[in-house]
Amino acid sequence: MNPNEDIPTDLIDLLSQELGGAVLYANDDFFASKDNLILPAEAVWKEDAYTDRGKWMDGWESRRKRIEGHDYCFIKLALPGLIRKVIVDTAFFTGNYPDSCSLEGCVLGANATPEALEKADWFTLLEDSKLAGGSKNTFDLSYAGKVTHLRFNIFPDGGVARLRAFGEVLPKLNRWKSLGQIDLASITHGAKTLSQSDMYFGLASNLLKPNRGVNMGDGWETKRSRGAGHLDWCILELAANGKIEYVQIDTNHFKGNYPDRCSLEVATTLKGKETEWTMILDEVKLQAHTLHEFEKELHEIDNIRFVRFKIFPDGGISRLRLFGKVSSQGWEEARLRDLKFVNQEGAKAYFSSACGSKKWVEGMVSAQQGDGFSSLESIQKKAKEVFQSLEDKDWLEAFRSHPKIGGEKAEDKVSQNSSQWSSKEQVGVEHAEEKTLSRLAELNQAYFEKHDFIFIVFASGKSAGEMLEILEERLNNETKTEIKNASIAQEKITHTRLEKWIKGQ
Repeated sequence: MNPNEDIPTDLIDLLSQELGGAVLYANDDFFASKDNLILPAEAVWKEDAYTDRGKWMDGWESRRKRIEGHDYCFIKLALPGLIRKVIVDTAFFTGNYPDSCSLEGCVLGANATPEALEKADWFTLLEDSKLAGGSKNTFDLSYAGKVTHLRFNIFPDGGVARLRAFGEVLPKLNRWKSLGQIDLASITHGAKTLSQSDMYFGLASNLLKPNRGVNMGDGWETKRSRGAGHLDWCILELAANGKIEYVQIDTNHFKGNYPDRCSLEVATTLKGKETEWTMILDEVKLQAHTLHEFEKELHEIDNIRFVRFKIFPDGGISRLRLFGKVSSQGWEEARLRDLKFVNQEGAKAYFSSACGSKKWVEGMVSAQQGDGFSSLESIQKKAKEVFQSLEDKDWLEAFRSHPKIGGEKAEDKVSQNSSQWSSKEQVGVEHAEEKTLSRLAELNQAYFEKHDFIFIVFASGKSAGEMLEILEERLNNETKTEIKNASIAQEKITHTRLEKWIKGQ
């Protein structure tokens, strides 16, 4: 008997209070607090419990509405993601549940205030839908886009015990970049469980939670086996393809029911029974209530995406952590997925860091919002196509987003990502002699005074001296020629930035 049989095992509750979900505001929670709505435990009934406002109820309950309108609340998702399934649980609300409900989503920053949410651009996730009292009302959602916050509407008033929003995480890839080594098996990065032999006492997905287990119920636990040679297993899909460098297997709180042994196998692709599993951690002994760590014991295997975790013969594991680095393939797939589901403003920010031409950015965003991009090659093909449609004024606009060679600021305000790209591309001037830097500054100014735009060159891999030579060669060209030369450099810069961005470099 799985105590969590209503929970989709391949999805996570994106509203999880444990992971950081929060009810930020309710227009009315007179009878029962809005905060109860996302509590992790199932709702309970207390027969004779009353407060000074009425019957104690385990949920969110508004007063009986005597004016026009309906009640609603704002909720911050624990993790940005795609919502696939919603459960509106009206447990113990039988004569006081809402007649119907609807759900809206938006994309805002993690620190968005109720005031900002009131003005947000909301899109419909669930149309106005009838509810039944004392029931787990389940709805499958079809909206295929990123969501960070919810507006939960009830019509016209009443009580809801719990709200669950199951879906897939869209991880914060900038955090991957800053950390370098990440827990590839963490649900916060998008890892998930695919299948398991048994989870009688606890969900396999508990293995992937970010914090240590709070009790014996907060882990993966199988029933007792009675056959010789028995083993239990679960298969995980990592957040991205990568190389596992360090493993933690935690039996926290499992004292008389931990497995005797365990092992780890990995694969790049799943082919059902034909999957080629390779051992990365040979069978090892486990201890009760212990955090086990493995590093030197691991076999070196690259580009891993799937893991089969075996326990012998049965028992409970609190957490499994698989730390490592995302591979080039992993980065490409993660970036493309993120780009697929990002909204228009997000796509605009991505492409603006690669090129400062608004027309070029608009062309790329239009393609992303349309058919989308399936590969780096499709992005670069579209980039070239849009470049070919640009006029001189568009190129000049793009040039203004670059700082002068050896300079610190661009003429036009650019994104932080664009500034970082420029700094990396001009690394060749960091250790140049003062004489070379002075000459660069002098000729940069002369170039600008002659052509009315800064000197643009593909700077990656070039020393300050090499860039100075190119500048000296091009300084006396006609402006028309230099717009062409600079546009060629700009296209090459953008091409390289897109490639490095997609591959996580």
